[in-house]
Amino acid sequence: DLCWRMDYVCGRDYFIGFICFRIQIFKKIKMKNLLSILSFVAIFLLSSCSEKEVEPIHFGKDQCELCKMGIEDAKFGTELITEKGRVYKFDDLSCMQRYATENATEIGKARLFVPDFISKELFPLEKAILITGGAVKSPMNGNVAAFKDKNQAEKTAQQLGASIIEK
Repeated sequence: DLCWRMDYVCGRDYFIGFICFRIQIFKKIKMKNLLSILSFVAIFLLSSCSEKEVEPIHFGKDQCELCKMGIEDAKFGTELITEKGRVYKFDDLSCMQRYATENATEIGKARLFVPDFISKELFPLEKAILITGGAVKSPMNGNVAAFKDKNQAEKTAQQLGASIIEK
């Protein structure tokens, strides 16, 4: 027996006893059970590292992270989610962009979300078609509206006397 031989050679009963106990426990765990346990741990770790989703903005209750004004208009409320999963809410795209610029090192590779001007549903800024000018009036005078659909953006820009911001 490995435990007896190690104990005989080293003569350290307590330390060797602990090692022998761990070896015996490991021998009792069958490979099938070990794989099940490792799979469970891997799934748990992967699920805990998933990206955080957008949080709903509570209009009339939430405040802009930059200017501290209440977020009132669903057509302009934006959201920033940091690499670490912290969520910041803004009343205007201009506030979010300014905050992201001023805090670039703290927020890392943040994800930026804007509301569709029509449905008011938040979606990634990089997928947005933006319009500005004309009758587009946002809370902090950024005066930029976001759209998921290019046709809808063009139609609304024409109605409001605005122009599409080219990327």
